[in-house]
Parts: sequence; C-alpha cells; structure tokens
Amino acid sequence: MIDAAKSYSDYEIHARAGRIIRDHSENRIDIREVIRRLIPWQTISTMLDLGCGYGWFEDAMEAPVEVIVGVDALEANGPPFLRAARRLGRDVRFVAARLPEELRLKPDRYDLVICCYALYFFPEYIGHMRDLLESSGTFVVATHSSNMLGEAARFFKFTNLRKIIGNFSAENGEEILRRYFDHIRVVDYPNRLVFRTGDEKDLIDYIDFKKDFVKADVDPMLVRDTMLQELSDKGEMRFNKNDRIFVVTR
Repeated sequence: MIDAAKSYSDYEIHARAGRIIRDHSENRIDIREVIRRLIPWQTISTMLDLGCGYGWFEDAMEAPVEVIVGVDALEANGPPFLRAARRLGRDVRFVAARLPEELRLKPDRYDLVICCYALYFFPEYIGHMRDLLESSGTFVVATHSSNMLGEAARFFKFTNLRKIIGNFSAENGEEILRRYFDHIRVVDYPNRLVFRTGDEKDLIDYIDFKKDFVKADVDPMLVRDTMLQELSDKGEMRFNKNDRIFVVTR
C-alpha cells in the first residue's frame, strides 16, 4: 500500500516540485490556467477543493469566491492553504480529513467542486461529490495518465504506482465519472518533462518528490541513480506528464 500523502507533507518540497514541473515542462501553459478558463466563474460563489494540499490551485486563482473550503489529509497543509485562499474568499475554511471518510458538509451546497491530482486516492467518494454539488454546479477533476513515469518502465515495473493511478486516470476517468454524471467534457493537457545535462539537481529533487509513490515497488535511491545514469549517457531525459481535465455537471 502506498501512503503517498507523505509526498505532500512538506510544503517546501511540494512547492519546489511544482517549480520543477513548471520549469521543465514542454507545454509552457500552466495547467491551472487551462483549468481556470474552463470554469464559469460568473456562476461561482461557493467552492470546495478536495485534496487541496497547500493551496496549489488557489495560488493561481484570480476570480474572488465568497466561500472556499479546502479538504486535505494533512493538517500541515492548513496554514498555507488558508493563506492562499484568503486572497480570494471572505469565508475560508480548512478541514483535515482523509477521504473517503464522511465529511459533515451540507449537500447541494457548492457551485464548484475541484479535485486536482488526488481523486485516484478516493474514487469511491465520487458519488458523494455529486451530492455536494449545487444542482447547476460544476465538478472539475485533473488527473495523471496511467503511463506516468512510463519511460522508466524498462527498468522498473512500478506495479503499485500503476494500481494507484489506475483508480482514476486520464484513460479511465470518463468511464468512472459516467456512473454518476451525465455531462462530461474532456480536455487533454499534453506534456513531457525534459531534463538535460546540468539539470541533475532538479531530476534528483523530482524523483525524491515521487519516492512515496515508487518505494512500494523499488528503492527510490535505485530509481534516482538509474535515471541519473540515463541522463549522463543520453544527455536528455523525457518523462510522460500527459494529464487530463474533466469538467462535469449533474
């Protein structure tokens, strides 16, 4: 079993990972900008962010929202989330909870429910997310391709990693959502992370950020050393970072 929540327990490491992804992405458009454009902000006054982390999405928001509630398994993410959300919301709250445990939130309450890179941890909660949405509300999910880190597959199987991502991935997400929702828009975000000679420190930090995803399958130090050797041999490493966004209404 992977307890990958640990990957998000250190704000500085998580924020640095975000900068590495931004700096090494072939797709130069921040995925948060893509997500922002898909949301009908003029209809949004109440927002629920599930798996909110340190406020990664709120850091990039521009439109003010009256109510913002963040839910995350890690209490340590509360203060940075609240700092990010208070720029935008008048009524801001953080709830420490490890989904799919029951949340004491009113049904039919939220104009926007958002879940970025977390739904594969609690896909059994999707039906309840539907109940939390206001009848004309919007549910937005961003998730990874099941082939994340696929370039390392010739060295490592990553069986447990594939199992986790396979709970809700770019490839099967629409099928899963259609069990609960009728209207689903799919938006692809094609991307690769590129590391070149001189980027060794960033590559090390990126693999370190993923260590709690991979350690159930292989020693993260072995992954690091293998990928560094590949970078040295080839002068360049590219990793699948294709993501998919689902915009859903009831």
